[in-house]
Amino acid sequence: MIRHLVLFKLNEGVQRDDPRVVEGVRAFEPLGDLIDELRFWELGWNVSDRPIAYDFAINSAVDDTDALRRYLEHPAHQAGVALWREFATWVIADYEI
Repeated sequence: MIRHLVLFKLNEGVQRDDPRVVEGVRAFEPLGDLIDELRFWELGWNVSDRPIAYDFAINSAVDDTDALRRYLEHPAHQAGVALWREFATWVIADYEI
């Protein structure tokens, strides 16, 4: 199984209640039910106020690298990514569990 972990950092001056951010979160929320490859799906806002902390996280799991590729290419995932590109940067880790 592959863990797919994504940490998002909002761009300078962008707040959680920005309508673009709200739309971006809403785009990602249902993916766990929409994309068959996802075996685990959770997301949420960071609760830490440490300056090095990222703002938002997605923690998911898929069966293997082929399933990860299908998830990443899924139109619903791609639509969410397109939204987030407008107001955030992110880092990703994919590792076996």
